[in-house]
Amino acid sequence: MSTQNQIDYHRIAKAIEYIRSNFKLQPNLDEVAANINLSPAHFQRIFTDWAGTSPKKFLQFISLEHAKSLLKDEKLSLFDASYETGLSSTSRLHDLFVNIEGMSPAEYKNGGKNLSIQYSFSETCFGKVIVASTDKGICYMAFEEDKENALRDLINKFPNASFFENQNEMQRNALSIFDKDWSKLNSVKLHLKGTDFQLKVWESLLTIPLGKLSTYGKLANAVGNPKASRAVGTAIGSNPVAFLIPCHRVIQSSGKLGGYMWGTDRKQLMIGWESAKIYSDDLIL
Repeated sequence: MSTQNQIDYHRIAKAIEYIRSNFKLQPNLDEVAANINLSPAHFQRIFTDWAGTSPKKFLQFISLEHAKSLLKDEKLSLFDASYETGLSSTSRLHDLFVNIEGMSPAEYKNGGKNLSIQYSFSETCFGKVIVASTDKGICYMAFEEDKENALRDLINKFPNASFFENQNEMQRNALSIFDKDWSKLNSVKLHLKGTDFQLKVWESLLTIPLGKLSTYGKLANAVGNPKASRAVGTAIGSNPVAFLIPCHRVIQSSGKLGGYMWGTDRKQLMIGWESAKIYSDDLIL
């Protein structure tokens, strides 16, 4: 991601925060552009380049009413959706390409002892990210602007592992999910440290189609424990792989976004970005 694209991302994030804070006033394009010190035409252009749709349409995607409509529009169950075919459909991206393998009990218990973990830093359309992998798959991905903080958090996840900075093909494959062209995306494998319950919840997150949303209660039902909404929420909050395991697609049953480990602004941007990708063919901007 170029420096200019990174600047544009932060401008867009600031614009979304302004709109969220002033939602009841329904600010227009001129007002939002002025808040980030850009002309309306320039703001419209960089926003459309980044999101693939206009600011007005994008805001509809992240609005409360749109969130509610996504929650209601479930023609298939979460698990049925994961088995749909048709590789041309980006709405089934995670269902078709992401597989989870849990670490062994010994690896889980000893904090990754004897694991060799490679890691690298990259720029994405949602900010700076660290991604790490074992020889079996991606074990960690997190948004963090500061490299030292990012590496410290990774080491805390696997305190007894060995770490080497290197971007390998496995990581590049995972990072390709942030590209606009997903036609060449290969299978992504995850190698995760978690309890059986956490792994089950993370697997259920993968069945939420791109461009759609679910709730904590629905995921509790999906994992076979309708009364475990709070435990499901805790497991979601422990998700070690940002975006690939799409915990950003889980919101409150009221339609409100709820929290997000990597920031609610980023969560809003992700939901809108994904919705724009799904529905862009229907938009005449």
